[in-house]
Formats: sequence, structure tokens, C-alpha cells
Amino acid sequence: MARKNKDWITSYLRYVDNTEPPHLYKEWCAVSVIASCLQRKCYLDWGPMTFYPNMYIVLTGPSGKARKSTAMGPGMKLLREMGVKMAAESITREALIRELKTSNATQVDPITGEMNLHASLTIYSPELTVFLGYNNNALMSDLTDWYDCRDRWTYRTKNMGTDEIIGVFVNLIGATTPDLIQTTLPRDAIGGGLTSRIIFVFEEKKGKVVPAPFLTPEESLLKESLIADLEQIHMMSGEFKITEKFLDKWVEWYTKSEDNPPFEDIRFSGYIERRPNHLLKLCIILSASETDQKVITEKHFDRALDLLTRTEKKMPYAFSGVGKMDSADIMGRVMASIAANQEVTFTDLLQMYYFDADQEVLQKVVATLKAMQFCDVKYTETEMYIKYKKKK
Repeated sequence: MARKNKDWITSYLRYVDNTEPPHLYKEWCAVSVIASCLQRKCYLDWGPMTFYPNMYIVLTGPSGKARKSTAMGPGMKLLREMGVKMAAESITREALIRELKTSNATQVDPITGEMNLHASLTIYSPELTVFLGYNNNALMSDLTDWYDCRDRWTYRTKNMGTDEIIGVFVNLIGATTPDLIQTTLPRDAIGGGLTSRIIFVFEEKKGKVVPAPFLTPEESLLKESLIADLEQIHMMSGEFKITEKFLDKWVEWYTKSEDNPPFEDIRFSGYIERRPNHLLKLCIILSASETDQKVITEKHFDRALDLLTRTEKKMPYAFSGVGKMDSADIMGRVMASIAANQEVTFTDLLQMYYFDADQEVLQKVVATLKAMQFCDVKYTETEMYIKYKKKK
């Protein structure tokens, strides 16, 4: 059956155009919806490794300013209408394991005819802190294990017995703030483990002002076509193949990627090592967004790399406030304020943060940001002006 939309993600972005969240949030929400529908039924064989289209995506930004929960809402509604298995927003570790175990379904490989079990679950958490809890090392360890979609995952029950989940697939999308990342995650966890498996999508403010975010008749019709195409995507199963042109581009990029990281930040060292894995998972999703043919082309590579690159420009801001320096927290928030307003005065900053830092501390913060080339500083007789320097 032919798709109703040439590309699901592009059509979804039209569907949610009359909403306030930043464009980048909307793109990653669309990616997560497709990943949720593909489940563990689709995969890419990559030598000794097999990649599945699950992703851990966390929308990050200041509280109340970037419309993180608003961005997640439309995708969540589509998944609920589809009947895709989703975990509760607030749930204990034991209950989450039960949810995963009871999500077992049977997949028939369209080529070999083999029947395989898979336990596919989507975690949709507009308040990621509520879901993770504080320093919940056991749950974070589970999520780290589940990311790689193990064939069998063994766990110990309360009665000291063991149990197994066959064909693990966990897809996650959540939202949080840089401040809550600092308080929720142990400092030692930043840089590796779970955080290396997460795409942190940072925006400092909403995309636009929409006083009347109501669906037009055309958008209502578009929603119906999106659901119809999602049903087809949900029925997809089997192995994705790559073209020779895709492989040529991949080899050229991969051989240079290690010496050309997107940014220098030790807190993202684990992410940078896993960047090729993120790119391949994203390519599966982008291919499924367009067609049922399960072929990954050079076009999907270019599109996936473009989306990652645009996201990585602000990704380090997700960890603003995470560090050992005493002023790391206030520096992160000052950076977010400067970026959001484009230009502020020193008086503005004093009025914003007088309860956290005195004049001397803020002067040191601004001097450090200027040395980092994060901002320009200009002086008049009565005021200091701090202007955000956009990264090229």
C-alpha cells in the first residue's frame, strides 16, 4: 500500500507547525515516534554488531521557556491512538521491568519466516527527573543495558530467583533542565554510561509565539494521514540494507570522524565515541520515514548527519552547571540567559542572579565567557554590554 505522505517527518513538522516549541525539538519528537513504531522488528546488520532503531532523546532547556512538554504532546497522542506500548511516566524500577516483560510480542521475519520474540517498550517522560528519581543507580544501569537491545536480559527477582526478558527494545524520550541534570545524575555518571547513549537536544527558548494553537481542517486531515502511514511503519519488519553510495560516504566520514569531533568537552567523551552508532540508528529511522523498502541511501546519511550536527551545536549547554568549579552552576545559567536574550547588560545579570552571586563573582563569570569566545563585551561610561557570539 502506498504511503499518504512522501516523508512522514516532513509532514509531521507541517502538522505541528502552529505550535510554540523550537523546530529542533519537533524534529527529534518525530524521530522518536517512528522509532517507537518500528520497535525491535527492524534492524541493520553491521558486521559483528546489530543496530536497532531505538534512541534515547532528552529535550533540555530552561524551565518553562522552551516548551519541552508541549513539543512531546502531539507525538504521545499519536502513539496512544496507535496503541503502541508505553511505560507510565512515574514508575518504580520493578514495575518498569514487569512492563517490559509483559510487552512480549512475536515477530515473523519476512525473508526467513522465523518467529522471534521481542519485548518493545517506549518510555515517554515529560518530567525525566520524576521517572529517573535522584541518583537511582539501579535504574540508570538498567537503561544503559537496555540501550543495546540485548537478545536476553537476565535480572534477579525479589524472591532471589532469576528471570529473563527476550529481545529487549527500549525507546526513550524525555525532558529536563540543566539544573535537574545536575541534581538527578551522579557527577561520575556524566560523560559515560547512560549519558553517552543520550541525544541531548538543547534549546534556550521557544521557537515562536502562537496565541491560538488550534488545528485547522487541513491539519486535522493531515493527522489522519500521519496515523495511516504510522500503521504501515508499525507493520515493517526485517533487515535494512545499505547502498554502495551510502557505504562510500560512511567510510569517508568514519575514517575522519575520530580526528574531527563535533566539539571538545570531556563531559561528552562517551557520546562522541558512540556518535557513529547514533548516526546509524538515525539512518534506519529516516529511511522508514520515507518508504517501506528498508533501504538506506546516501541521502539518509546526509540527512542524519545534518540533524546530528545541528543538534550538537548547542548540546554542551545541556550540562551547563555540571562541573567541579564552585561557579559552574551560575555560569551555566548565565550562559543560557545570554544566549536567550542575545545581548544583556551587566546590570541585567546582577538583577537576575543577585540571590546566587555577587558583583565580583559575576564579573569573573563574564570574563571567563569572554575568554571562551562565548560572548563579546563592550563598555560605555555607565554600563557593560554582553553580546552572545553565535557559533558558525
